[in-house]
Amino acid sequence: MDFKKIQEASQKYSKDMNAFLRAIVLNKGESCGEKAHIATIEKEMKKLKFDKVQIDKMGNVIGYMGNGPKIIAFDAHIDTVGIGNIANWKFDPYKGYENATEIGGRGTSDQLGGIVSATYGARIMKDLDLIPKGYKIMVVGSVQEEDCDGLCWQYIIKEDKIRPEFVVSTEPTDGGIYRGQRGRMEIRIDVKGISCHGSAPERGDNAIYKMADILQDVRSLNSNPKTDKKIPGLAKMLDPKFNKDYKEAKFLGRGTVTCSEIFFTSPSRCAVADSCSVSLDRRMTFGETWQSCIKEIENLPAVKKYKKDVKVSMYKYDRPSYKNLVYPIECYFPTWAIPRDHKVTKALEKAYVSLFGKKRIGLDPKMTPKQKERRKATLVDKWTFSTNGVTIMGRNKIPCIGFGPGAESEAHAPNEHTWKKDLVTCAATYAALPLCYAQ
Repeated sequence: MDFKKIQEASQKYSKDMNAFLRAIVLNKGESCGEKAHIATIEKEMKKLKFDKVQIDKMGNVIGYMGNGPKIIAFDAHIDTVGIGNIANWKFDPYKGYENATEIGGRGTSDQLGGIVSATYGARIMKDLDLIPKGYKIMVVGSVQEEDCDGLCWQYIIKEDKIRPEFVVSTEPTDGGIYRGQRGRMEIRIDVKGISCHGSAPERGDNAIYKMADILQDVRSLNSNPKTDKKIPGLAKMLDPKFNKDYKEAKFLGRGTVTCSEIFFTSPSRCAVADSCSVSLDRRMTFGETWQSCIKEIENLPAVKKYKKDVKVSMYKYDRPSYKNLVYPIECYFPTWAIPRDHKVTKALEKAYVSLFGKKRIGLDPKMTPKQKERRKATLVDKWTFSTNGVTIMGRNKIPCIGFGPGAESEAHAPNEHTWKKDLVTCAATYAALPLCYAQ
């Protein structure tokens, strides 16, 4: 491969990539409302003469370059979160902005930039004959990730019957190569009580009070040391005495749990509450499963105390896609990591290092303190948040690796932006990857 030619080809497409990103941002595209984003991406793929472009029944747009039987896939979820309080934005999140180095707008880092770089990376592969014999390149603009990470790929694998040899997640990685993430699940606790008049609370059974006891134990589970005899803390999973997968657990980081929502029922503000429910956001490291996490809550002292009135369960997701397809799935998103010495990890590292050297590329010659932090970080690392890798590798054991434009810290934040240089860097790296892997 002529890596210099790959760099030049990617730079040549820089203005086109910038325009493509801005065209997607112009339309709202929250989960289950991505139709305009999909139409924009489909149009661009056809303009770039992909060999095949299709939209599946869920609404994912899939473009192919090449015609071999084996598939190397690039995934980019193209839905976004909402904008939150518009007063926190310094510019219109959908009109966006562009200057010499940046593009701003909702979704620019998380993660519309990824579909832009992947689409043009595939075009560069075709331009420079970089698609290995026997392979085809699959670029996916996937839906509903912000609502239910991995649902889109569960549909692609199980219903579309597509199983790539490996998948590159183009979620933002701040110039690094990311080989895994903690998993997560959504737990619900329901507590029953008995209502009565608030003037004589002893006649009833206050569900909120019982839930308060339970939440204290949940907090202890998150904050206690591993040696606590009553409620050992989640940090125990970093210890080989408790977890045979402790090495990868240390790499990904310890699990966490927090209360994210609370609900109740009561006849009035002058009555004792007769039910209380909470949602728990549970982040899981290696060695933890949905079964172990449910059991952990069920074994809390306060849950045992009120056992006959407590139900611990896992949420399910069944919201229709923008094409009105319902594909129910439990809200469990498995932990995953590809080994440091895996062929896919090595291939992506080779592609990047051959193009840009052994350190994460900076953003401009006069780097800000934040940009300097990027350069100091290790090249191969991990995400803090969750990605479609939970299904690709977590559920289906298809090797998955991460490299994408933008910064994780920009995700879901006001004044979101990404860097033009990242789009070029990623497109070039994607273009070089397939041959590095095939060799």
